[in-house]
Amino acid sequence: MPQHADHADHADRVGPPSRRLLMMEGRALFELGAFWASLPWLRSLPKGDGRPVLALPGLAASDISTRPMRGFLKDRGYRAYGWDQGRNLGLRPGLLDGMLDRLDAVADRHGVTVSLVGWSLGGVFARELAKLRPERVRQVVSMGSPFTGNRRASHAWQFYELAAGHKVDRPPLKTTLDEPPPVPTTSIYSRSDGIVAWQCCHQTGHAHVENVEVEGSHCGLGHNPMVLYVLADRLSQPEGDWQPFDRGGLRSVFFRDPGRDRMSECGPRARA
Repeated sequence: MPQHADHADHADRVGPPSRRLLMMEGRALFELGAFWASLPWLRSLPKGDGRPVLALPGLAASDISTRPMRGFLKDRGYRAYGWDQGRNLGLRPGLLDGMLDRLDAVADRHGVTVSLVGWSLGGVFARELAKLRPERVRQVVSMGSPFTGNRRASHAWQFYELAAGHKVDRPPLKTTLDEPPPVPTTSIYSRSDGIVAWQCCHQTGHAHVENVEVEGSHCGLGHNPMVLYVLADRLSQPEGDWQPFDRGGLRSVFFRDPGRDRMSECGPRARA
């Protein structure tokens, strides 16, 4: 059986993260402190080329949550924008059109393709926008975004259904969520994510899709220094010359070899 098919089978059977990991989500506050402490180092990362980046927040969050990340990107030379759709309460009527209008407006303003960066549910939306407007999207970077496997393998699915008004496994979209967009796509995830099962953020079997593992909480991914390091690396690539994230040299100390990503390490279902 191909590796990606085996992975998808396991992701379908995995459950939500353990209660221990859920309780550890308070780490996000310390990760925010690490972000501020790391700013001198972060400011040494590659500068951007002035191209636009559109940031999409996670479930129940707004543009306020992506402000530190967008500030970092602006400091690196990018034109970073919030999604301007208020609080993310799921795929409600009119939201998809609103996101497409926002993408079109940013692309038209600069006359170039736009990089999409989405946190959790925002990353799921970013992937869908890139499928609908591939000619307007340079690349997609998602952070802790559950786009494959069991739709209830998280501690947020019940809130999502309440907020969005539809079943989490029956979104009002004519799409296959786990099919990647036709543009370079990076999924950043953490095995110690306490909200979303990391297996549902992981995809293989496509040349233009990659997975990058970091250490940290789900709620801190948007300001985790390691995430921002990966983000700066991915966004600084020349357009049309995308290459997978290089884990060579000193990076191998901080970033796990993707060859070690095996679903069997976690078993078929996370235990409480």
